[in-house]
Amino acid sequence: MRLFKTLRLASRDYGHEWRMSSCFILALAAVLGPMLVLFGLKFGIVGGMVEQLVENPENREIRPMSSGRFDAAWFDRMQQRRDVAFLVPRTRSIAATIELDSDKSTRIIRAELIPSGPGDPLLPAEAKLPIGMDQVVLSQAAAEKLAVMPGDTAMGSATRRYAGKKEREAIRLQVADIAPVAAFSREGVFADLRLVEAVEDFRDGRAVPALGWQGAPAPQDRSYPGFRLYAASIDQVATLKYDLTAQGIEVRTRAADIELVMSMDRNLTAIYWAIAIIGLIGFSLSLGASLWANVDRKRKELSVLRLVGFRTGDIVWFPVTQAFYTGLLGWALAAGIYYGAAYAINHMLAAQMPSGQLVCVLLPQHYGFALGLTVGAAMLAAALAGWRSARIEPSEGLREI
Repeated sequence: MRLFKTLRLASRDYGHEWRMSSCFILALAAVLGPMLVLFGLKFGIVGGMVEQLVENPENREIRPMSSGRFDAAWFDRMQQRRDVAFLVPRTRSIAATIELDSDKSTRIIRAELIPSGPGDPLLPAEAKLPIGMDQVVLSQAAAEKLAVMPGDTAMGSATRRYAGKKEREAIRLQVADIAPVAAFSREGVFADLRLVEAVEDFRDGRAVPALGWQGAPAPQDRSYPGFRLYAASIDQVATLKYDLTAQGIEVRTRAADIELVMSMDRNLTAIYWAIAIIGLIGFSLSLGASLWANVDRKRKELSVLRLVGFRTGDIVWFPVTQAFYTGLLGWALAAGIYYGAAYAINHMLAAQMPSGQLVCVLLPQHYGFALGLTVGAAMLAAALAGWRSARIEPSEGLREI
């Protein structure tokens, strides 16, 4: 009951001295508002760059720089690694092409065969995958030239010179889906690995029993000259590159670009926190000194509370309660200052930024963190004054009456 009365008295006193309370709130907002704007810029600009790195699968791709010999055991071993998100063999580039035509177009195009499968980073998560040797996902460029849509049929064909004569085989392909332009800008066909292997075998003069194509028997142990490999995250690209290099496999990655952006993020984060900590310490000392002086000014009133039976712990809550109000209202005012500044900044720079990207932005958890940190710092500073107020004896204040 005494604690409730203390909180009630502190609240009424806070409202009664609204001019001084407003000064405390404005002082807090003057420190916290620019800090929120600074962090919003840091999170918006650098966070946007990091987000682009993460969302763009090309930044997680690891490409071999030369041809090698990779057998099934090597692929099984690599696919078991947690830092590998997607891995599929590649056939020889010269054999990984197919000619396409359709009933809706008079054009015949030559498209690159891209081995694909479940989890392909270049294809949207909701896209239909090419399953089996009779389904493909066309690139946007290939689909436009063939004038086909998902569900349509296209004819694929390949030619070879075998036993002294030129041969051509064709296969009917169902268009399962169309890949976005960002996935592959040229004419391309995302296909099941078995179809890519069949085209290579046919061009090499081997038989493809599954499609009825004649030729020499295919070898039992197959090896591949390359692969499509994507790391699970951009943070693991450097590790994969190091391990592959240790195996004697020269690869090309965007690890340098990734490290540049991540280093910028770390440096700007360190600068922000240095400024934030200096501002927080300065405000805490300023607020603590103000509350300390405020307690001295109210020695008579607080001594009367002790005289009428309030205990030390009850008195401590008096300045702490007022500090809580100052922290909460100061945070609200600072959030309003940030919102106005962020709106102006984003509006001025909207034309220079990609669609949907904001220069200055904060997430809901950032507001919550700022609220907790602000109120906590204010109440901690008030605890110093509360400790002093709790030590006031009734006789000390009554002498001033």
